[in-house]
Amino acid sequence: METINVKINGVDYAVAKGSTVLEAARAAKVEIPTLCYLKDINEIGACRLCLVEVSEGGRPYRMVTACVYPCTEGMSILTNTPKIIASRKLNLQLLLSNHNRECLSCVRSTTCELQKLCNDYGVNENYFKGVKTESTIDDSSVSIIRDNSKCVLCRRCVAACAHIQGVGVIGANDRGFDTQIGTAFEGKLADTSCINCGQCIVACPTGALHERDDTDKVFAAIADPAKHVLICAAPSVRAQIGECFGYEPGTDCEGKMVTAMKKLGFDGVYDMNLTADLTIIEEANELMDRLQNGGALPMITSCSPGWIKFCEHYFPEMTENLSTCKSPQQMFGAVAKTYYAEKMGWDPKDIYFVSAIPCTAKKFEVGRDGQSAAGVPDVDAAITTRELARMIQIAGIDFRALEDSKFDTPFDIGSSAGAIFGATGGVMEAALRYAAEIIAGKKLDLVDFPEVRGVEGTKFATYTVGDTTIKVAVTSGTANAKKLMKAVQAGEVDVQFIEVMACPGGCVNGGGQPYQPASVRMTTDLRAVRAAVLYNDDKECDIRKSQDNAGCMKLYDEYFGKPNSEKAHHILHTHYVKRGL
Repeated sequence: METINVKINGVDYAVAKGSTVLEAARAAKVEIPTLCYLKDINEIGACRLCLVEVSEGGRPYRMVTACVYPCTEGMSILTNTPKIIASRKLNLQLLLSNHNRECLSCVRSTTCELQKLCNDYGVNENYFKGVKTESTIDDSSVSIIRDNSKCVLCRRCVAACAHIQGVGVIGANDRGFDTQIGTAFEGKLADTSCINCGQCIVACPTGALHERDDTDKVFAAIADPAKHVLICAAPSVRAQIGECFGYEPGTDCEGKMVTAMKKLGFDGVYDMNLTADLTIIEEANELMDRLQNGGALPMITSCSPGWIKFCEHYFPEMTENLSTCKSPQQMFGAVAKTYYAEKMGWDPKDIYFVSAIPCTAKKFEVGRDGQSAAGVPDVDAAITTRELARMIQIAGIDFRALEDSKFDTPFDIGSSAGAIFGATGGVMEAALRYAAEIIAGKKLDLVDFPEVRGVEGTKFATYTVGDTTIKVAVTSGTANAKKLMKAVQAGEVDVQFIEVMACPGGCVNGGGQPYQPASVRMTTDLRAVRAAVLYNDDKECDIRKSQDNAGCMKLYDEYFGKPNSEKAHHILHTHYVKRGL
């Protein structure tokens, strides 16, 4: 690595050539505050909180924005002079002058980046008084709420929507004092091609964006003696929920999470890995049927509801390529309200089924057509990792003090193939573990497919089993998916099976996952750190293939008959809508 020499606060450092002042300072463990900055996503120097003083070539010191200003050989950088501190305080005071300061009741209290900066700099919230920009709350979406009274116009949400996801349904409207973030022509978010992925929420530094909170509905169901309230947890929730309680990213808190759910009063706490395995069995058989008997190829996975809505809006002609399998969330609700309801002698209407999920788009999915196998919604409420953490906090449960416990029977068995669903490439690898054995007609020692792992935007691989060769692609982030779909349509890519996850890195980086500030996102690849929890679980698990899940096999033996049977299609499969734009 080529380096240059700089001086930061009087100390000499060698930093990577091409570094910005902010990158150089953080590499030297010198903290410079930011608000609008989000690494590789939003680097615009707009908030002015990262101002520092620099001197180059012996010239006098001048103030520059650290997040975009490049380091030069011999540069001297001062990060905390009285002039800089006074400037940062003034900028914070101006931001607060136009900000809704109801911090105590804000969903982002204690995780708000603006709140922390004001606390760090001792900023008086009443320093400037006067007229505020007129603002509105857009609560039209079933997934995402926008409250512009808490917006600081950092444009991190705009950049995430446009650059990461390739959707671009929000942006800056009006100019000057009247500027606000919204949709074109001040329309409702629900009326746009928003895919409900929630990447705007995790990008937002304040409470201007948050998921629709369904915790009150879940608490009410738990308190209703006539309801059987069941919950299942997605694999990535257990890998991230600890972050809400002070654990480092990458800490597996499955046992404590299960105990907390039981203390909340759920009648059954189950492992969604079981229906992840069920999804794999159905999906892999669907793929093999298309390969052998004809059908739309390449077949594309269907477990990411943000991707499904993206496809319906932007590639409606390719909805025929989507697997008809419901997602693991919806399959679990469907199984609970058909097979389990019959087994227990319960009326499906008396079952209230909840999923704990890393995804805000799942809130949209529960209301889709074709998701009511028993004549009632398969899933009644989808709560994010953050919502589950709030429920635990509201109930006064000391999460860190909890002992570990196990998921409840009969839905406690899940393979680690189901667990890796939470990382990009996990669905593909799980499907390959199943399909390879079915095609070979015997047990195989090969269970790892490392070519489809990793956080790269798009990956390709080719596998041969016996006389069968299958070409696959894996992509995450709908901006990457858009490029891949266009390449497929143009005949530039020849594959038979594609995995798409709407969120970059997969569910571990979902829009419902714990908040992490820009300072952490700059230095830590959360996608890789969080995914490592799932792959560690996979490495240590005794059951690493979906077909070895005895719980799934029991469902087929007792209820569905065989994969892709008529009964399985009625309960476990769905259909899509050609929405267009």
